[in-house]
Amino acid sequence: MPFARYLLLLIAALPACQPAATTAPAAAPSAYFPAPETGVKTGGVQVIPITTPKGTFRVWTKRFGNNPKTKILLLNGGPGATHEYFECLESFLPQEGIEFIYYDQLGCGNSDNPRDTAMWSLPRYVEEVEQVRQALNLGKDNFYLLGHSWGGILAAEYAFKYQQNLKGLIISNMMMSIPAYNKYAAEVLAPQLKPEVLAEIRQLEARKDFDNPRYMALLEPNFYAEHLCRLPQLPEPMTRALGKTNRSLYVTMQGPSEFGASGKLVNWDRTKDLPQLTIPVLSIGGKHDTMDPAHMEWIATQVKNGNSLICPKGSHMAMYDDQQVYMTGLVKYLKSVEDGSFKPGAKL
Repeated sequence: MPFARYLLLLIAALPACQPAATTAPAAAPSAYFPAPETGVKTGGVQVIPITTPKGTFRVWTKRFGNNPKTKILLLNGGPGATHEYFECLESFLPQEGIEFIYYDQLGCGNSDNPRDTAMWSLPRYVEEVEQVRQALNLGKDNFYLLGHSWGGILAAEYAFKYQQNLKGLIISNMMMSIPAYNKYAAEVLAPQLKPEVLAEIRQLEARKDFDNPRYMALLEPNFYAEHLCRLPQLPEPMTRALGKTNRSLYVTMQGPSEFGASGKLVNWDRTKDLPQLTIPVLSIGGKHDTMDPAHMEWIATQVKNGNSLICPKGSHMAMYDDQQVYMTGLVKYLKSVEDGSFKPGAKL
């Protein structure tokens, strides 16, 4: 959720991804990188027409690798960022033979931007994901959905309606209640700031002076460096992806404040519905997250078949600042579902 706007002010940094040790023999390149497209090859890119009440638009996807049994569709956060910060997965999943699919949601990155705030709607995005699923021939025998931050809300909401299409669900760095998230931000995170810093931030917010450079100058070293990404240099894919954030989409859904949500999502709460989810679910969080790690661990106890992964050194971008733990746990979850060893209640 609150991790996008300040990155417009940052310069690109070196990627943080490092190769991980394999836990299984790497797939042969000929098996993992086939070119199944007919005609002119596009490197796995497929642009998908999406039908909406406002007309037909196109969204961009790109397949990376090939595994008929394990295909992960990625839902980026923001709202309104791009798929690009998921590029760190390229350093980890191919050697495990796991296929993943980049996808820019409507209004994001390489996809069409209708420039219509009426289109920024959670129910409409759920139907968009369903149309993407159908176009990519994903189904219950191979389809995993991984949503990070706002993408975790979208992934969960999709699963509540369409879990019959899913093999597994990964909710990364997201709580299942915006009111609870707002409470955590106000009562736990905000008081961790120096009193004079918090007072000035609150003054700027009260004046709705969110575009004041001073707002980000206060947040970046005092809040984001602790709870968004704790690396001394931000990874280049992260700055590139979040630096392209669609501000209209972000403010409409999240709201302008970086301490909690105030947009269309302000009342979103699915905590009571979690027992409806029966597919294998992995809830990932960071100890230093903008989200409450206790809540994210609790999610796994509420679904029928849940695992949790709380990265001890991680923040909201734990796939970067606690990378080995994040990637090892993700791969372990996927392989456990695939080989039948998945155990509900496990803490990875």
